[in-house]
Parts: sequence; C-alpha cells; structure tokens
Amino acid sequence: MAVEKGTCAVHSNREGMETKFQRIAEKALKEPGCRFTSLFHLMDVELLKGCFEGLRKDAASGIDRVTKEEYGRELEANLSRLADRLHKMAYIPQPVRRVYIPKPGSTKQRPLGIPALEDKLVQAGLARILGAIYEGDFIEDSYGFRPGRGCHDALRALSNEVEGGQIHCIVEADIKGFFDNVSHEWMMKFLEHRIADKRVVTNQGS
Repeated sequence: MAVEKGTCAVHSNREGMETKFQRIAEKALKEPGCRFTSLFHLMDVELLKGCFEGLRKDAASGIDRVTKEEYGRELEANLSRLADRLHKMAYIPQPVRRVYIPKPGSTKQRPLGIPALEDKLVQAGLARILGAIYEGDFIEDSYGFRPGRGCHDALRALSNEVEGGQIHCIVEADIKGFFDNVSHEWMMKFLEHRIADKRVVTNQGS
C-alpha cells in the first residue's frame, strides 16, 4: 500500500470486495488523520452488481421509468457500460423524480425523491466506500442510517436503558428540514478531511 504523508492509497488487486472494504475500515480506524487518495477503482462491475442485488424488486422507478427487472435482463452489459462511463468521468446523474407521500401524524405531505436505477447503484456504491471509512467513527448508541441497524434496534436499546437504569427524563429533539437546509459546500469540505480522491468527491457532488 503506497502511502504519502498524511494520505493513504488503496490499490486494486485480486482481493475480494469485502476484504478490500475491511482493509479500508481498519486503516481508517487505526489512522484517523489518513486521507485516502485511491478509492474510485472500487466502483467496478463487482461492486455495482452487489448494489443491484441489494435493490428491492418492487422499488419505484425513477424519471427514466427503468425497473430492476428490465435492467437485469442485460445486467452484465448494463453494468459494464455504467462502470466504463464512471471511470471515463462521463457519468451524469439523471434528474430525481419527485413524489409526495403522507406524513404520519400530520395533514402535510412529505416530498420523496426517487433516483433513476443507475443513479441508485452509483449512490449505493459510494455509500459503501464512505461507510468503510466513517463507520468506525460512530458511537455505539448511534442507529440512524447505519448498516444492520434500524429504528427497532434503537427502541429496544432505549427500552433496556429506561427499564434498567436510573433515568429521570427523556428528551426528544429533531432538526426541522435538515436535508433541505444542510450546506452541500461544507459537507464536501468535511468529506475532503478523509478523502483526497477527487473522483469520489466529484461524483459525490454531482
């Protein structure tokens, strides 16, 4: 593994995908100041295929109306072309299809963005890469949007704490419209603290 001062490069080889991500996670946890310089090669057909398999069969289609079933009829060829566009920096995300769903406990509706199928694959692949780097930074009590965890796990942990500990009060707080107001500019600067591979940062910001 070639390493520059303050940076870490993870080079492609014959390792299995899970092994590659494990090595990244271990490096990120061991060296908090490390900036990864070579990550985008992980966005290959193998990773994209795993992301495709993880999609729900009944997932809503995006603006192009392409379903998982339709895309899967020529899966290898489609993924090969997608990976080729990614590595030629010719990939351009499609507009997100906007739908509105009922908001529980309110008469308001919640906006929901549905990406095109290929955009879902790219987003899932980048999420795997980012997760390998950042997952080790989360505290044990964090449950939101983490792999293998969900709201039921959080409720179970809260119940155990309340029933078994000396709890005097519980405070519930929410950030109103967080994703509508978060600064993308500062988010990108934050990512650059750990990621020096411009191909990953560029695609994250697309």
